[in-house]
Amino acid sequence: MIAIQNLKVEFSAKSLFDNVNYVINPRDRIALVGKNGAGKSTMLKIIAGLQTPTSGSVAVPSGVTVGYLPQQMKLADETTLLQEVRKAFSHIDDMSARFDMLNNQMAERTDYESDEYHRLIDEVSDLSERLAMERSENHEAEMERTLIGLGFVRSDFNRPTSEFSGGWRMRVEIAKLLLRHPDLLLLDEPTNHLDIESIQWLEQFLATKAKAVVLVSHDRAFIDNVTNRTIEISCGKIYDYSVNYSKYVELRRERIEQQTRAYLNQQKEIADTEAFIERFRYKATKAVQVQSRMKQLSKIERIEIDEVDTSHLSLRFPPAPRSGDYPVIADNVGKAYGEHQIFDGATFTIRRGEKVAFVGKNGEGKSTLVKCIMGEIPYTGSLKIGHNVEIGYFAQNQAQLLDETLTVFDTIDRVATGDIRTKIRDILGAFMFGGEASDKKVKVLSGGEKTRLAMIKLLLQPVNLLILDEPTNHLDMTTKDILKQAIKDFNGTVIVVSHDREFLDGLVEKVYEFGGGKVKECLGGIYEFLEKKKISSLQELELSQSPGSTIAHVGKPDEFPSEEVSPDIRKKHGETTGSAPRLSYAEQRERDKMIKRATKKVADAETGVADAEAAIAALEIRIAAGETEGDIFNQHQIKTRELENAMSMWEIAEQELAELKERFAKG
Repeated sequence: MIAIQNLKVEFSAKSLFDNVNYVINPRDRIALVGKNGAGKSTMLKIIAGLQTPTSGSVAVPSGVTVGYLPQQMKLADETTLLQEVRKAFSHIDDMSARFDMLNNQMAERTDYESDEYHRLIDEVSDLSERLAMERSENHEAEMERTLIGLGFVRSDFNRPTSEFSGGWRMRVEIAKLLLRHPDLLLLDEPTNHLDIESIQWLEQFLATKAKAVVLVSHDRAFIDNVTNRTIEISCGKIYDYSVNYSKYVELRRERIEQQTRAYLNQQKEIADTEAFIERFRYKATKAVQVQSRMKQLSKIERIEIDEVDTSHLSLRFPPAPRSGDYPVIADNVGKAYGEHQIFDGATFTIRRGEKVAFVGKNGEGKSTLVKCIMGEIPYTGSLKIGHNVEIGYFAQNQAQLLDETLTVFDTIDRVATGDIRTKIRDILGAFMFGGEASDKKVKVLSGGEKTRLAMIKLLLQPVNLLILDEPTNHLDMTTKDILKQAIKDFNGTVIVVSHDREFLDGLVEKVYEFGGGKVKECLGGIYEFLEKKKISSLQELELSQSPGSTIAHVGKPDEFPSEEVSPDIRKKHGETTGSAPRLSYAEQRERDKMIKRATKKVADAETGVADAEAAIAALEIRIAAGETEGDIFNQHQIKTRELENAMSMWEIAEQELAELKERFAKG
């Protein structure tokens, strides 16, 4: 569909990439990967036609449309949300104007047998078909589904776009882009301003409705779920893999190993040749051989090893000073701005050493509660910070607080203590500040680089409660892995506000969900939480429609779910209300499947409880026998916590099964 041919880009006489060739096919889902500065965003701009390469070309067939979402953009402020999103369909007005103009031309011309007149007829016919197709679509319903999928609510639709924050206005641009249905979508970090539910919606949209996609993202779960092809930019070249990101990582590791072996063999060959030349350089009898070896050496094409993954670095930060048993105790905490209640009745306790996640749609109060904990804003209820708690806080604007007159190295050197000072260069290298980059002034760094530097500075401070608000937005996957491992090794308490499922997976043991003005606690990791949410959503769609409001769908059963599209839109599509219909055979089978799944969850949870109890019993036998070596007491503590979580998951599973059975009995 689109061919990139002999592409070369140079900046200040330095080659970013050279002689790059590949083709983007229809239905390709391409992840564009590489280290920061490799040229990913530049590649997207060139394909979008916004930047001219040094040489080479991008061949886009006539009629193929390209949509581009940059990381930053200027957004309009003089329209309402719906008015702005309707601009996605401005091409229909353009086509209509073109159609009218061509019809007028045909009425005025008399050269009926000419080639030009026949081309005019073909274009009018084509435009007529396209306009008929476009006008048959219900764009209002499509706009609603897209906006609600991206996290907006109907009360937002008539609000001026100037009232939305930068992140929400970026979602407006995403909505406009998706609604245009371009043949190729170019997305540069599309998930940075989305919450988990919106990311899942976008995944589903890209997987089922988009045509070709090329995206740059540091959200591993997102690109794994969306893409089927990975193109890596490395050392000015590209490596094209017809696999998703996880499989690509394995294949890349094999490639680096092969490169390393070839590089070492070549270095030995070069060293032997140079030694021969040096040894016999001044011997007349060897002059011919020396000249031959020198020519041979000059013709060798030097093998380069691509950028090596530094995620193997093990960063250990200063131990956390011991705090009280309960660093944060919230009792009926609430926060309102005027008449708008953000949340209320938040009651929970975070224990020492726990790592928890705050998740939910943007605007539901995650960052607001963090500010309450920090004492930055007033609130209602009681919020107690435990004894000897030292808080390290990473806010989304943390990078703006850096001293811009210092160098990168000096910024970290001023907060590092003890043995960690001997490893500053290693730490900076792991966070992509290796070599000369460590001597840069902070004022010349990009926004992403400043964010990474602020993160390193925070993690080197001796605190026992880390609060991280969207810490991964500007970090690539390697750096996120390093950060994640550092937090896992941290022996203090951690609160993470994040939409990055891959980052949270295996890191947190408890999830607090913000939504509907409430804060709900869910024991278990992020994927246990998401699994439970998926089942809850299915129950809402399948079971919880109240009498008198059941929707009789005329399209696909899930085309217009009742919680997503307004009654006016449903009415346009012939949907009616009435009493609940009798269940069909297919619906009965679906209920049976739901019961079976819920029963299996209970059985799995019971197995988890039994396993944890057996492990604790085995450890207690060893302790009773007088064994104190190693970390046996720490193991006992970990297993006890696992048992508590397993018991909670069992209770949740039992409750869900009971609720299902009760609803089916009533139905």
